Amino acid sequence: MNRGGSKAVTRAGWWVAVALLAAPVLAVAGAPVTARGTQDLVASAAAARIGEAIYLRGVLPSGAALQAVRDGGLPGAKGAGAACVNCHQRSGLGSTHQSSGISSGSAVNQIPPIAGRYLFQPNAGHDEANLPYVDGMRSNRPPYTHETLARALREGVDANGRTLSSLMPRFALDDADMSSLIAYLNTLYPERVPGVTPGTLHFATIVTPEVEPQRRQAMLEVMEKFFAERNSRQMKPSAPMRASGRTQYGRSMFMVHRQWALHVWDLSGPPSTWGEQLDRHLAQDPVLAVVSGLGRNWAPVHAFCEKQRLACLFPNVEVPVDAPGDFFELYLSRGTLLEAGLIGAGLTASTRDSPVKTVHQVYRAGDGGEAGAQALARTLRDKGIDVRESVLAQGDRDLAGALRSGSSTDALVLWLRPPDLAAMGDARDAPPLVYMSGLMGGLERSPLPVDWRARMHMAYPFDLPNKRVVRVDFPLGWFRIRGIKLVDEQMQTDTYLACGLVSEALNGMVDTFYGPYLIEELQSMVEHRIVTGYYPRLTLAENQHFASKGGYLVRFGANGGSKIIADGDWLVP
Repeated sequence: MNRGGSKAVTRAGWWVAVALLAAPVLAVAGAPVTARGTQDLVASAAAARIGEAIYLRGVLPSGAALQAVRDGGLPGAKGAGAACVNCHQRSGLGSTHQSSGISSGSAVNQIPPIAGRYLFQPNAGHDEANLPYVDGMRSNRPPYTHETLARALREGVDANGRTLSSLMPRFALDDADMSSLIAYLNTLYPERVPGVTPGTLHFATIVTPEVEPQRRQAMLEVMEKFFAERNSRQMKPSAPMRASGRTQYGRSMFMVHRQWALHVWDLSGPPSTWGEQLDRHLAQDPVLAVVSGLGRNWAPVHAFCEKQRLACLFPNVEVPVDAPGDFFELYLSRGTLLEAGLIGAGLTASTRDSPVKTVHQVYRAGDGGEAGAQALARTLRDKGIDVRESVLAQGDRDLAGALRSGSSTDALVLWLRPPDLAAMGDARDAPPLVYMSGLMGGLERSPLPVDWRARMHMAYPFDLPNKRVVRVDFPLGWFRIRGIKLVDEQMQTDTYLACGLVSEALNGMVDTFYGPYLIEELQSMVEHRIVTGYYPRLTLAENQHFASKGGYLVRFGANGGSKIIADGDWLVP
């Protein structure tokens, strides 16, 4: 599997490569794959899938829950709570845990990496030409063998014969389950990561076909200038260097400064074809991660990234995919799904003089508001509120009729874009309460007619304009100095934020470039970010996908213009 011999290595090819690591016989480069070799690969991949279930979910092949055992033979966590991923993380590269106790006070516990390269490599921690430094790696022990690793997991005795910390549970795994777990550990952090070459890190950004050309170009201009400026500050790529091996920190002294390359993947045709298109793009140009991106329907892209185990970081999308079991996707916020929560909180507020009993929603079929409307409908119906809907087909001009059909309800919710909002006419027949999506409607610059503005409440999933001035001033100044025209301030600011977050995370990773590790680094560092653009704060933790959790309900100021006033405090639905 020599990358130098071909332009691309697909993710499918990468999976075969990591399966080879666990196979009993290693293939010789250039040698034909025999029938027996193919059987070994298939068996190894099957074993790795079993090991993955143990590692990630704490599920044994029998379907029984993995049982951890503590000192003295006492039962510990079970099932998902006993899974290795809880401490060693998805990447297998370990973590840092803060613990506290009455007698010991606060302590920092370094959880070591258990990816196969770190466990089984001879002279672990010294041959750093192929073993980048990560926190917690052990350089003062012999390499594990399958037998000594089995002893460590079952009896708590490390490769040196010393007792492991009490933080490390013991597991009663039989030989078959142990082999499967080891096969999976060997797939973690392979020596050749797609999109990583000696001098370059390759990234993609994805644009779906419904995106207006002007917005596409505005996003790409921010990314291209960010990449170019970052590359100009980097040292020229150097040849890989070997550390002295005298300390476990030696590798970090010889960090290779890689250039960044951006690949633009433009999609076309119906969403059902996007997955195949993305597979072809990835085969032609392997990348470490997808950064930013632009689209309304992101579900096929999300599914592709999860299938290919490809980090997808902070795209500009109105409707992200909220799938708690997925791992490889991070978003800045929940978009219209968050707006649904904000509007739901407003409609069901316990302080209302008259409770809302019926709500009418208006949206266009297939647009971003459809998902928000469906999420809000579920929330309201669970609370016993009747929800009615007017669904306009794309191109349907009878907006006035849709609005009139909801005149007898207690509240109206609009999931509409600026051209529809500008054409709404007067608000004489509107119900007492009216809400709208700020994301879809243009935020404070929405072209609402005057009498609609007077009664409108808007979901606003960002910080208020007067509160975010300082945080937005830096990217706006950066745009101005580089001659970047403002087309969509919020989108372009989010694009700049996404690039900056990825850059900071990679700086902290030294040379350990690996998609799952990049996600874990972002989860741990994002809350320390000072320049957060439109968002008052960003936080992520394990199994969290949305960095900004809340927003406001706002109304327009009495004197027209773009001034907005918060109806209350920051809300986290």
